[in-house]
Amino acid sequence: MPTFVHGKGTGVLLDQYNLSEYFNSADVAQSIDVAETTSFTASSKSYIVGLQDATLSLSGLYSQDSGGSDAVLSGILGTATTPLVTIAFDIGTIGNRCVTGRVHETNYSISNPVADVSSVTADFNASTDAVSNQTYGLHGGVMLTTGASIAFGSLGNLASVDNGASSSSGAMAVLHVTANSVAGGDTTIKVQHSADDSTYADLITFTAVGASTLTKQLSPVTGTVNRYVRATASTAGSSGSITFNIGFARF
Repeated sequence: MPTFVHGKGTGVLLDQYNLSEYFNSADVAQSIDVAETTSFTASSKSYIVGLQDATLSLSGLYSQDSGGSDAVLSGILGTATTPLVTIAFDIGTIGNRCVTGRVHETNYSISNPVADVSSVTADFNASTDAVSNQTYGLHGGVMLTTGASIAFGSLGNLASVDNGASSSSGAMAVLHVTANSVAGGDTTIKVQHSADDSTYADLITFTAVGASTLTKQLSPVTGTVNRYVRATASTAGSSGSITFNIGFARF
């Protein structure tokens, strides 16, 4: 029997912010161009695959909170720093699907109707890396975290995700640290992979997260990614807790 997902569980992670409570719609569209190669003597048209593209549209509620919808969306419009986004379908469960990657904000609008609540909409386009032209646009992936707060003394290995087989074209992971009160030392967050769900090796190591620091990071890897992947974290801190999410996409 099909397993359906209710839209109410959608999570919106943008840079170091969890904006889920500000939005009520998140629409992702992925496309790919094709170029016609039909020649004389052909009896039907033929095409080759071209450039990929993806767009994201968010709509929801206007808020003047620090770190709320207006502060974040207006702050990133037109900036040189490309935002990182993860849209999680039924957020809160490791292994659930997501769309994650790098985007440009192309439009931000505020609506103030006289008889209704103020609302916002924002549009985004996927973006490659401007320097190396790597494919860091929006990709379908899985969540490696629940997004729950974890006390400094309870950090460790999270549950693994089974891809069914290894893959050979690399991957990327997007990290969103949305709350952090860990004091006394850095927190190290990694993605590990395994062929047998028993012996794990480091695949991606994010830049260490400083005490009480919020951050966002995208980290790619090339080559083989084994069948199983998991997130793991450790800290030199002596108190506090940290909340982070990781979207992971194989290429």
